[in-house]
Parts: sequence; C-alpha cells; structure tokens
Amino acid sequence: MPVARRKVRVLCATMMLNVVIFFLVGVSWNLGRDKSDRPKVRIPSKRFWRQQVPSKYFWNKEQQRLDLIYNPIFNSLPRFDSLIKLPDWLNIIRPVNPCEPDYRVPTQISDYNTLPHRFQDFFLHMRCRTYPMLINQPHVCDQKPFLLLAIKSLIPHFDQRQAIRETWGRANRIVVTVFLLGNALPVDHFPDLLGMLGHEAKLHKDVLLWDYRDTFFNLTLKDVLFLEWFSQNCPHAQYVLKGDDDVFVNTFRIIELLGGLSDIKAKDLFIGDVISDAGPQRDRKLKYFVPQSVFTGQYPAYAGGGGYLYSGELALRLRNVSRQVALYPIDDVYTGMCLKKLGLVPENHSGFKTFDIEEKYRNNPCVYRKLMLVHSRTPQDVLKIWPWITHLELDCQ
Repeated sequence: MPVARRKVRVLCATMMLNVVIFFLVGVSWNLGRDKSDRPKVRIPSKRFWRQQVPSKYFWNKEQQRLDLIYNPIFNSLPRFDSLIKLPDWLNIIRPVNPCEPDYRVPTQISDYNTLPHRFQDFFLHMRCRTYPMLINQPHVCDQKPFLLLAIKSLIPHFDQRQAIRETWGRANRIVVTVFLLGNALPVDHFPDLLGMLGHEAKLHKDVLLWDYRDTFFNLTLKDVLFLEWFSQNCPHAQYVLKGDDDVFVNTFRIIELLGGLSDIKAKDLFIGDVISDAGPQRDRKLKYFVPQSVFTGQYPAYAGGGGYLYSGELALRLRNVSRQVALYPIDDVYTGMCLKKLGLVPENHSGFKTFDIEEKYRNNPCVYRKLMLVHSRTPQDVLKIWPWITHLELDCQ
C-alpha cells in the first residue's frame, strides 16, 4: 500500500538521522578529551576582552581603578594577582594610610597647580572616608523611627537648626531629626563655637559632628559618613529625608505619601527634584565648576541636593555601593552616581522644589500645603510658613 510504504520510509529516515547524530556527538566528545580521559581545557590564544585604556581625566581614571578592584569576575579567581598582570597605571602605589595627603595627585592632574585651592585640597584627601566622630547620638533611633530627617548643617547655623526643631523637624514617636556637621576650622575663618555646640548637643540630643573640614566639596564626604552612621545606629528607620538646613519641609505631606506606598514601591524609593542630561560646568566663575582635566562625560540623573527622600533599605545599599564610587566634589551628583551603580534612577516628584517656586506664589499659604519640600527659606520664613500648614481652619479647597 502506498501509505504504508511512506510510513516505513519516514521511520527509516528518522532512525538513520538519530544514528548520525549519536556518531557526531561521540566523535566531538572524544576529541575534547586527552589521553588520560579528562576533559581537555581549551585556552584561548588571543585576548578575549578589550584591554582597558587609562583615562587621561583624573576622576575617570580613579573610577576605572575601583571598577577593577570591585570586579566580581576578577575577584572570584584564585590567586588573582598572580594570574593576571595589571597594567602599570593600575599598580600605582598609594599611601599606606589613605587619610594622609596623597602627593602623587599633582603629577596626575595636568593643570593641578592652576586649580583653585578647594580642588587641590579635595583631591589630596579624596581617598579618606573615615574621620573621628566628636559628637554622636547612638540612641536616637532606639524606637525605630518611621522617618529619619537627616539635615546637613554648619556649626554657626544655630538659628536654622532651632527653627527646624520648632516646626517641621519636631521629633515625635515616628519622626527623628539629626543634624550632620563637620568641624569648622580657623583656616576657613570660623570662630570657635565648639563650646556652644556641645551645649546644644546635650540639650537637644540631635547633633552629629565629625572631625573633618566642613566645606562645600566635602558635602560628599558628609553623605558617606552619614550612610556609615546610619548603618550602625539607625538601620531600622523605614525612610530617610536628606536635606539642607535652609529648606522648608511639609512633614505631614511626606508621611501621608509614605503611608500609601506598596512594599514593592517602598524598597527602591528615591524621589526628589530630578535633574537629567546635565554635565560638568566649565566656567571657573560658577559654583559647580569642574575642570576638564578632572572629569569628562555626562552626569547620571540625580536629585537636587536641597532635599530628597529615600527608603532605609536603599540607604543601606547606598552605603555599600558608595565604596565602589570615587568621591566627587558635588554631593548630589555623587549620589546619582551611586544610584546608577545600583541600577536605579531617581524618580522626579513635583512636590520637591529645590529651585524654589515662582515669586508670586511664595506667600500663598495654600501652595505650601501641596508641596513636600521647597528650597531655600530663612529661619524667619520657616517660622512664618509652619502655621499655614498646621492651622486646619485655613480653607485651601
């Protein structure tokens, strides 16, 4: 029968194909084994990854070093140093103590001697990430706060800290406030106010002070030191609002927002006034000037440093990943770099106004009820605005 013959032919062809495949598999298996019947190790005769070329820009080159140091593939290899010969530019000997000035830096930045002193000082000490703590509050988070307000301040800003304590930073069962300070040195023309600060710290128990030079460029260092403190003293806080001491915060709106978040949303929460597609300023007259000899490339998306909100869980991850990112002299950009390293992007929220609001709205009480944070405001402004938030009889429909 024709149909029966076709079935027999198909069956025979299938059996022959299986025999051929079995034969080829057997041959390939035997070719991959040596005489001792062990699998043969095939070693590539040529380099199978692109050789990294050192950047001529100082920060980018420092980041290349850290990327290699923390590369999980290289670090998983046994006897890493003997298996892979590092290029000479990655083998530059560093001081044994990273907190000693690194006098090799001037030879690595082409125009170092012409840079403003604030740059020279920052780069000489940029590898130091540990400084003594002069004032600590180890028990401030014993009750595991829902929201930690971490406010960057300077020693002389007594009035700004007090205005915050009396208004949006008032501590209670679910909100805890700490002020982050570095040392004010005579070289920066600050008076000696440590005695007064010590009295303030004992009275309010909310001051954290580290023994490092508190400058604009060292705001990045303040962030790193805070994250380390957080991991040791306040790791159970659910959320962190990080801000300057000249902002106004609608704490009620913040808590309302956080209370409505799902667990998935809360895990990676990082919101603020996000800046995208930015890059370094090359005009030496500008506050955010960064010389081309130091950094090249675009900045990642970052939230304006006046204030942003993130989860406590993310704070712990930022603490860990910050070790893999070279310190950068602009703190909010640096935080964006750390987020990028984690594979995260900050989320923009219209309630954060780190570049202020239109002047015609600045004295409108109802506008502040809708905002989360606005920058900047004087202590007098803060004391004036707060009753607009707390007086429920104000009609803002």
